Amino acid sequence: MIHFSPAKINIGLQITERRGDGFHNLQSVMLPVGLCDIIEIRRSTGPNNGIRLSQSGIQLESGNEKNLCIRAYELLSEETPLPPVELHLHKQIPVGAGLGGGSSNASTTLKCLNLLARDPLSDDRLLDLAAILGSDCPFFLYRGAMMMEGRGEILNPIPIHLDQMYLVLIFPEIHVSTAAAYAGATPSIPAVHLEDLVREPIDRWKDLVVNDFENSVFGNHPELKMLKAGLYDAGALYASLSGSGSSIYGIFSKPPDLPGSLERYVIWKGNADSAADTI
Repeated sequence: MIHFSPAKINIGLQITERRGDGFHNLQSVMLPVGLCDIIEIRRSTGPNNGIRLSQSGIQLESGNEKNLCIRAYELLSEETPLPPVELHLHKQIPVGAGLGGGSSNASTTLKCLNLLARDPLSDDRLLDLAAILGSDCPFFLYRGAMMMEGRGEILNPIPIHLDQMYLVLIFPEIHVSTAAAYAGATPSIPAVHLEDLVREPIDRWKDLVVNDFENSVFGNHPELKMLKAGLYDAGALYASLSGSGSSIYGIFSKPPDLPGSLERYVIWKGNADSAADTI
């Protein structure tokens, strides 16, 4: 089985409060995009038990994605018998970019393995396991844009009409500490719910839809603020940091003519709704 494991972007990200368990409650619209990792899973014909993983493409520095794929196998096998498998992960989503690559890999692995399970789990139970794997993981069990709340487990479909829009993803390979990004952010309950803001025309998002991480992240990495401004200068209707960064995206009404200072960092560009064809 070969499956595509999509990246995501955050359209707005509001940090509403710190929870008693140490996590934060959030509001964000999460959208899968056309940049994907590729996962191949096949039943093992060798003597090994469990899961054997190989990897190509972008090399993993910390191994988090690899461990999450293995953890997905281990977690599912505790619920239902699984055959031994060989999994190959071809990485195209940069690590630590705010694009959810590791979470996507884990949830895609979970979905694929459930197809091989002796007694496949229900969708609701898969969601429970995904939430154990990570806060972003439940989102990647769905298709299309979702309004996310809580620590990531509250998800509801939301209509985001970007099929006529063009998306550009840039990644300047700057490491952003998620812990530092949270430390520099001040939680607050927004006056207007994000779901209401994103229902406004996209050319109004620039003044309405914010990512609360930008204040702290841009303060520590002013070059990211300049890249966002460069996307607006190139004609973006909306541009934003994704997650806690360091990737930044721009949404355009047509393919832009980017200056070399931006083009050098482009990791993906294409129709903003193209992920629907790969999930």
